[in-house]
Amino acid sequence: MSINLNKGQQISLSKSDGSALTSVRMGLGWQAAAKKGFLAKLTGGGGAIDLDASAVLFAAGQPTDVVFFQHLNSDDGSVRHTGDNLTGGAGAGDDDETILVDLARVPAHIDQIVFTVNSFTGQTFTEVQNAFCRLVDETTGEELARYTLTGGGAHTAQIMAKVQRTGGAWQMKAIGEPASGRTFQDLLPAIAPHL
Repeated sequence: MSINLNKGQQISLSKSDGSALTSVRMGLGWQAAAKKGFLAKLTGGGGAIDLDASAVLFAAGQPTDVVFFQHLNSDDGSVRHTGDNLTGGAGAGDDDETILVDLARVPAHIDQIVFTVNSFTGQTFTEVQNAFCRLVDETTGEELARYTLTGGGAHTAQIMAKVQRTGGAWQMKAIGEPASGRTFQDLLPAIAPHL
């Protein structure tokens, strides 16, 4: 049973039987918003939007590794990006980019993994529709939580969510904080208050 998360809401990452999750997938989906007006009718409406999902691994508040379209695997191999999507989806609700996290293999010193999305080409979220991030139990395929990225706005990025190790267990928190930047490096100052 999936939970629709609100900004700032936190859930524990455990199975319904009380056991801990071992592998999760953070999926990102989106499509270009339909353009309005006479020229949009002539050119066929929306266009391609290049959003990029990233996962920044933190230890004691310091970034130690990152997984994104140019670095598809964390140095320890516990976090893996499945590849870059340059255009977004056709509105079918499927994941356009995914990041797999093997929670059991995440090194003990990593205490937080923050997921971000940014518009590499600099388009704002006013040009995006049906954007979401979701957390899936990779072992069973069950969707655990979904966060709808707030539509519109002149920002080019969002700090989506984080998974955090607390007392040996993992929890997910939906952040949903608008930010500006074309790469994960641009977003580090916006991430800092959420650690």
